[in-house]
Amino acid sequence: MRKLLSICLISSSIALSVQAEEQSDLQDGMDLLSEGTQLLLRGLMGEIEPALRDLEAALKDMTLYHPPEVLPNGDIIIRRKTPDEIDAEPSEEGEIEL
Repeated sequence: MRKLLSICLISSSIALSVQAEEQSDLQDGMDLLSEGTQLLLRGLMGEIEPALRDLEAALKDMTLYHPPEVLPNGDIIIRRKTPDEIDAEPSEEGEIEL
């Protein structure tokens, strides 16, 4: 009976130590995966940033045009605003009357 009890205790202590090692290996793996993901995202943002700046500039230029008009024959016209129309628009900082 004592031999059986001692065998069970020894085997359970070995199992616990193996499980603790596996958890630390798993944690190390997760840390490495997290670092790799962060490096990947930083690299992608570095490549995408110039394109996002260009897109922002293009969107600011869109305020210089009227909305597109579709003619009865299917043509689409995008008219450029005159300097008077651009000056007449309320600024973003100005108050808007409701």
